[in-house]
Amino acid sequence: MADSTYIDTSTPHPARMYDWFLGGKDNYPVDEEMGRQLVAMDGRVLTTARANRAFLQRATRWLASQGVRQFLDIGTGIPTEPNLHQIAQRIAPESRVVYCDNDPIVLAHAEALLRSSPRGATAYIQADFREPEKIVEEAAQVLDLERPVALCLVALLHFIADEDGAYELVDRLMAALPSGSHLLLSHGTADFSPRTAQQAAELYAARGMTLALRSHAEVERFFARYELVMPGVAVLDRWKPELGEWTPQSDEGPTPGYGAVARKL
Repeated sequence: MADSTYIDTSTPHPARMYDWFLGGKDNYPVDEEMGRQLVAMDGRVLTTARANRAFLQRATRWLASQGVRQFLDIGTGIPTEPNLHQIAQRIAPESRVVYCDNDPIVLAHAEALLRSSPRGATAYIQADFREPEKIVEEAAQVLDLERPVALCLVALLHFIADEDGAYELVDRLMAALPSGSHLLLSHGTADFSPRTAQQAAELYAARGMTLALRSHAEVERFFARYELVMPGVAVLDRWKPELGEWTPQSDEGPTPGYGAVARKL
């Protein structure tokens, strides 16, 4: 069995590349190299990363304002303040958050940096999104799965192909959560620049990674069993912008990503 603490610095990793997009320091030359290649293809990569982070902040704050007190964040990424638990616990200090990622460097930083309020709780799971039962079992040590949970899949699913069960994996995770739970999701799209998106997908494939950018209709399909919160599936910076965290627009066109929140009835 592979050592779960081994950090592979020879190939790029999406979490470390995202850290580089946001101006972070917890990445390696191989991550920066690929990041620069993607930015050269489409300068909106950087504004999209910031728009995605701003969407997470708005959506988390909205959920907390609606009474959600438990969050399961899969594909956490390297901690970037404000983190999800900080946003939720500012509104409700008793909020409980479980972070999950498959990169050891993410969990190392999480354990060192992510500290809960005294009334709440945070925990960290090293697992792959493709292991939903393992994630649920470990999350249940901190979360009460008889009470609503917000499942947060932020900038994750465009790394999971249809043939790898992207839709089914989301439904398996949501099936383990009770009525009143929510699905918070953001996703990259090729809708606004299909040729550039194809070039990016080829770059990912050449490095052994998947980039499955989906259309608006394909992103909506993740929410088919749930009740979408208005405004539905929207371009990232157009999802409840009145809640704040505005991000600058790019001269190259709309932000190529969608975000949405839905409720399980």
